[in-house]
Amino acid sequence: MSNNEFVCDCNIIHQEVVKETLEKMPKQELFNKLAEFFKIIGDPTRTKILFALDQNEMCVCDIANVLGMTKSSISHQLAALRQSGIVKSRRDGKEVYYTLDDDHVKQVFEIGIEHIEHKESMKEQ
Repeated sequence: MSNNEFVCDCNIIHQEVVKETLEKMPKQELFNKLAEFFKIIGDPTRTKILFALDQNEMCVCDIANVLGMTKSSISHQLAALRQSGIVKSRRDGKEVYYTLDDDHVKQVFEIGIEHIEHKESMKEQ
């Protein structure tokens, strides 16, 4: 495969397609935030935490037991997820419980899993 196999060498510019796409193009700030969102959830430990929280509201101790990790390491990861608006917390007495921030996070996470599982099942066929 040559290095230039995917280079477009046509001389035609589809002006309407370019114009329509440019009109819909968000500001750079949105792309920066979107990239940061995927970067934060791109860590395997954080994805395990998100999976656990997708199943149930949980405290740090519960998450630590599910993942076989220390409370300290879970707290560190939860802080990053909270700061990014991916998880939220609520206090009940001395306990703090964590959940996914909203249905958008839940949907992105579940669609990601569904996509991976679909691709894996296609490989097996």
